[in-house]
Amino acid sequence: MVKTSTKIWLAIAGILLIVLGIVCIANPAATLFSAAWMIGCFTLFSGISQLIFTFKTQAFLPNSGTRMLSSILQIILGIIFLGHNLFVTVSLPIIFASWVLVEGIILAVQSFDFKRVGFSGWWGILLLGIAGAILGFLGLKNPDVAGATLSWIIGLGIISLGVSYLLVLCGINRFEKKVGQIRSNIKAAIDEQ
Repeated sequence: MVKTSTKIWLAIAGILLIVLGIVCIANPAATLFSAAWMIGCFTLFSGISQLIFTFKTQAFLPNSGTRMLSSILQIILGIIFLGHNLFVTVSLPIIFASWVLVEGIILAVQSFDFKRVGFSGWWGILLLGIAGAILGFLGLKNPDVAGATLSWIIGLGIISLGVSYLLVLCGINRFEKKVGQIRSNIKAAIDEQ
């Protein structure tokens, strides 16, 4: 079973991604220089949260390698954003769109793990992962797009990833309920004998 603290970390990561997406959409006129620092903080914290979640759940959730890769990429991006604001200001659209693209693909692949354990919302994770991947691709295809448009594309992609994390949390809760029911059934069968 997943510890409550691990679930809290996953929920925090999802909520922070949603907040980050909203900030990207709400402040299109903000300079990329100041956005790089804020995005770096959120991305670094989200990556650390996801890495902790991966270590605590790798024993029973498949594809922990993809989750670990995703969290390491987020941590690296966060450090780059925090340490190299001038570089990030110039390359932020390409770096961020790449991250959203990769994260969307990883979530789409992970959705099938949730389908295997019977989580009925697996298709939501799949669709939001695909949406994130498409929006990341659009950001890569048009890096010179005006700041407001790019803010919307990337912001919506990040929001879809954050919502996917929260759906993953729901899937874990569903999985734990099923395991609890199986344990109860086994205990009842043993007690009857």
